[in-house]
Amino acid sequence: MSQQARFDFDRPCDPPLETVRVTAAGDSQLPEPLRRRVAVFAVHDGQGIPERFRVRDDGTPVVDPVELEREFVKARDWGANIVAEELAAALGAPSYLSCRVARVLLDFNRFPGSTPPDNEDPLEAQAIGPLYGRALEHDEKTDLLESFYDPISSAIESFVADSLIALSIHTYDEEHQSQNKRAHVSIINLALSYQRDARLPYGVFDPMYPDHLAESTCSRILRDRMSLNLERFGFRVTHNHPYALPDGSIEMRSQVWHFFRFLRRRFHAAHPETEGDPAYERVFTMLADTNLRLAEADELRGFLHRFRRVRDARRPALLASLDAYRHIEGFVRDSTVVMDYRRSPERPSSVGIEVRKDLVCSFDPETGLPLATTPEQRQVARQIAQCIASSIGTYFATDRQVYETTAATVAIPPEG
Repeated sequence: MSQQARFDFDRPCDPPLETVRVTAAGDSQLPEPLRRRVAVFAVHDGQGIPERFRVRDDGTPVVDPVELEREFVKARDWGANIVAEELAAALGAPSYLSCRVARVLLDFNRFPGSTPPDNEDPLEAQAIGPLYGRALEHDEKTDLLESFYDPISSAIESFVADSLIALSIHTYDEEHQSQNKRAHVSIINLALSYQRDARLPYGVFDPMYPDHLAESTCSRILRDRMSLNLERFGFRVTHNHPYALPDGSIEMRSQVWHFFRFLRRRFHAAHPETEGDPAYERVFTMLADTNLRLAEADELRGFLHRFRRVRDARRPALLASLDAYRHIEGFVRDSTVVMDYRRSPERPSSVGIEVRKDLVCSFDPETGLPLATTPEQRQVARQIAQCIASSIGTYFATDRQVYETTAATVAIPPEG
């Protein structure tokens, strides 16, 4: 991009999450059956802002164009798509997913909602950030979430449903606020609330989800295998620094979703008479609503956990779901389903990979605008991708079976 160029926000956003096909590298690391079980995506490297969110009907801008450009440059994970492309190719995966919508407009890596004007912590922000949170009216925010957040959610769920490893690719700034250099790569697998309080906040996910499952969103063997390989090739690596995963991140939401899908299969296998029962279906729909977007799920959630009053016509159905919830809750308590999930080699890993922006992108010192990626930066992205892909290949070949073959023999009391 030249020094004088400005941004073309009028990019296609339908669908908002694009499937980008890639050509497998000649030395791709995974055998064919596993290539489709590793999901790679980047949700913060989009540039599209539909016209209706830039210009009002009377021709006035929705937000100040100068502020929009400044916040767009600041929020975007420049170079993340390049790393995602190289990683998918190195793995031999057929594609990766890229969010087309600019992060300054919508951040899918957060819970849906509008960020309060006084919020100063980006990890506590919601999907609609402060800039558009101040500018948009209720119907416009509803339009934004329904047009983009919900389709992205459906596409991501479908993409990761059968994955064993999901890799969310990001880039972060070169320096801390202290001006010290950040590590070349940060591998993120710990939820912010668990890092702070050793538990998840009450009321975000259903309390049936065991808090201790949030101690890591991915296999620590996998995380450490990636760290070791990257360090061997000269990349400095840190974990969960300078920040952990927001509770509304894809990595954290998908872990809860995967657990409740596992629970549902196990519960129906033990109690086949409940399959298709509307009372049980409502409960499992609520448990799987980790994006907090379904009004019917919120109705049941409020009835069960906040003791909200309901219309008389709805009470019999909700009371039936209360009985179903207690039945499922008892199954979680009295069976080995949590321990089995925790130790299963089929338990999916979800991990965030942060790559330092200056490794894959440069900015003009005068304008602050991004410059075209150089061949040298593309090569660095390829080297990082090859290190990660090689680690995943080793993990599948030698490490993944550890959970099955050694967990039962270790002399540590079971924790569930």
